[in-house]
Amino acid sequence: MSPAERPYHHGDLRHAAIQEAVRAIAEDGLGALSLRDLARRLGVSHAAPTHHFGDKAGLLTAVAAEGYRLLAAELRRAYERTGDFLEVGVAYVRFATRHQPYFDVMFRPDLYHQDDPELTEAREQSSSMLYGPVSKYPGAGSERQVREAGVAAWSLVHGLATLYLNGALPPKLGKDPERIARSVAAYLFAGSRV
Repeated sequence: MSPAERPYHHGDLRHAAIQEAVRAIAEDGLGALSLRDLARRLGVSHAAPTHHFGDKAGLLTAVAAEGYRLLAAELRRAYERTGDFLEVGVAYVRFATRHQPYFDVMFRPDLYHQDDPELTEAREQSSSMLYGPVSKYPGAGSERQVREAGVAAWSLVHGLATLYLNGALPPKLGKDPERIARSVAAYLFAGSRV
């Protein structure tokens, strides 16, 4: 029986499709992802993913939203466990290296629907963890200064994660992304521990 002839049999096809899309991206790359291939991998009709996501951009919007929620949870756990903004940066790098398919989609807004309400809410959750701890630092300054400090920290760890994933860091830094993040980010975070 072909996938098109199989009856719908997933209890939560939307969730299953997001998870399978992430696996497909990890295995074959973002460019190879298609709704047709996803349906084949899931063993459902070609129309089933389209019903849930509309198009590939809709699927990638759901992947990005899930990625932002996972990132927010990772950052929150790090801050709650340590109370240290540097460790939030390390958690960011950890997330990027452990969940690269999500990371690859999240920061490619040209691939998804940027105005999607679910995505907007998920992005705000992660932003609150990227900027929130900075505001707790004594002498953090105005809201604008807090935002700028958050962007500086985010830029550093995002760039570091991207360089690590692309194999572009100097080999002498080693292979442990978390150790590298602690070492490199310490230059920015020195004196700003919260």
